[in-house]
Amino acid sequence: MNRQSTSEDMMSTDRVGPVALAALLWGTVLLSACASEPPLDEVARALERHAALEGNGDAKADGHQDLVVRNRAGMQLMVDEENTQPALRIVLPGHPTSDRSIEVLFPEHVTVREHGATDARQLYLFRPGQSGERPQWRRSERSLEYERDFPGGVHMLARATLEEDGVRFRFKPRNQSDRAYDLILAVLDPRLTGELHDERLERTYVHHADGFDLLASETPARLTMPLDRWLPARYLASFTWPVPPQRVEDRGGITYYNKSRAVDAPFIATLSRDRHWVVASFTRTTGNVWSNPELTCQHVDPEGALSPSGEATLNTKMLVVRGSLDEVFAMAMRQRDSLEK
Repeated sequence: MNRQSTSEDMMSTDRVGPVALAALLWGTVLLSACASEPPLDEVARALERHAALEGNGDAKADGHQDLVVRNRAGMQLMVDEENTQPALRIVLPGHPTSDRSIEVLFPEHVTVREHGATDARQLYLFRPGQSGERPQWRRSERSLEYERDFPGGVHMLARATLEEDGVRFRFKPRNQSDRAYDLILAVLDPRLTGELHDERLERTYVHHADGFDLLASETPARLTMPLDRWLPARYLASFTWPVPPQRVEDRGGITYYNKSRAVDAPFIATLSRDRHWVVASFTRTTGNVWSNPELTCQHVDPEGALSPSGEATLNTKMLVVRGSLDEVFAMAMRQRDSLEK
């Protein structure tokens, strides 16, 4: 996720079974890869509701929209104006609006595999800074969204909705062509910095049948080895996919660590340094969960398929709350079924 993929990265899959095919394709995807603002008073809320009905939010003096939404607790969801291509920031209550502790590439990439093909291909790859075309954002009272066309006849709606306990992300790709896609991925990429950054995976947890465990618990040497030996790395834990037999492997200079036990839920959580905040990502189902510790990103990437003229829904929820791991996990499991496939 920290280098661009090329056609040479795509792996031939013509001699493998369905399970191995999924794992190989996923390996390809992985390589691609203070004072708060005061609560709105009633007048401001009324203006925001009016703007939401208008559909495009408030206009700034420079002609740009005020692409920010807030919940009752003071959490803010906003478009990251430092990037032309779609990215969001989540600002915690009590933090300045300039805070970048939670950044979300929305998405990092869009990848498909056409029916009958053996290779996946990227239709889109996020590039930082002022490059590419800026989407036409729309704002409602609690949501930010845009629509975009991609090569191959794929059109996609991307919507992020701020809730009281975090943000619900939805990608809704629609196939406007007569070809079928056996696989479509729109990969959400939440990246944690500042007090949430966890470079050595000391505060990043997954859940097994017997309870919580650190994602990287099977690699204790990570805590003391020089950073240039530990990074770059990817740490993965299987959910529906079989656990790979090779626990550690090198792929193009990136070390991949595969946890020996499967998780029992598509859930990954990181605690803040003071252990007051929990940021947790979950979805309805996925092949595995994983993180790039250098970015402290959380991946629970759901996937779908597109028939000719068909559509799919790819949902992820990010909980951002004060509480214990047990409390946050219970919240996620209560909401999991609402993230329809």
